[in-house]
Amino acid sequence: MKQRTPVVINILIIIGLLIVFYYLFVQSYAFLSSPYFWGTVVIAGILAYIHGAIGDLIENNKFKKLSPEEKAAYLAEKKVPFLKRMYLAAFKKQSETEEKDILIDHGFDGIMELDNQLPKWWVGLFYFGTAFCIVYIAAYSFTDFAHPLSEYEKEYKEQLASIDKYMKEQPPVTIESAKYSADNIAAGEEVFKTNCVSCHSDGGRGGIGPNLTDNFWHNQPEKTLFKNVFHVVENGVTGTAMQAWGKNGVLTGADIQNVAAYVYHINQEQPPITPAQGGATPYGDEAHWEKE
Repeated sequence: MKQRTPVVINILIIIGLLIVFYYLFVQSYAFLSSPYFWGTVVIAGILAYIHGAIGDLIENNKFKKLSPEEKAAYLAEKKVPFLKRMYLAAFKKQSETEEKDILIDHGFDGIMELDNQLPKWWVGLFYFGTAFCIVYIAAYSFTDFAHPLSEYEKEYKEQLASIDKYMKEQPPVTIESAKYSADNIAAGEEVFKTNCVSCHSDGGRGGIGPNLTDNFWHNQPEKTLFKNVFHVVENGVTGTAMQAWGKNGVLTGADIQNVAAYVYHINQEQPPITPAQGGATPYGDEAHWEKE
């Protein structure tokens, strides 16, 4: 009569399988805090105990029918710890007597063939892999599990949410805290195209507004070019079409920082667009900016 697996081991196996199955379909470990999951665990544990109790009754009934020798062998085997018994069963080798029973009546070159069974650990992994494959295919086919597009969309939304949270928690950018960064040029160009191109033309060459690529500036309230642009965009210029983009609430401090980086870039890091190249004529006084 074979020894049965302890109820505690069965419950641990059931919990492990439930965690795998829940994760395949829920795709996160949030279910660990769900009462439905733990309710399933409790129900499965009760059923496992009921199954164990029924197994004990059947085992006791079978034990009564054993011979004294079989009872002694069964009790001796039952004293072996479960894990040790599983290890010995997984790597058990047959005796010479057992080899004679499984010897196949044919051979080659003096080598005889035995009708060996596959190792139990290998059979167990095979059946587990087969069951896992079925569940995985079902989860992949009927849920969003492991779909790259769904995963990308989820992670993309999470990143946008984290960026939005970061921006809300960050203090607003002011002229004191604003700093030039080449990383802001691309974003500043988009702000410029949306709000500034109508007056300053493409690339800042000037039109209704002055040329932003040369070194002549009518308004020079700050000592550095970057801060000067920030100041003018934020506060505007009285008596001109240059509105106070920042104080009017049209642009945020971060937007102004970006567009100031773009203007600094086209003014200091690129050659000016001269009148011969389609740029507006110089307007204002020649500037002598301090270095950033």
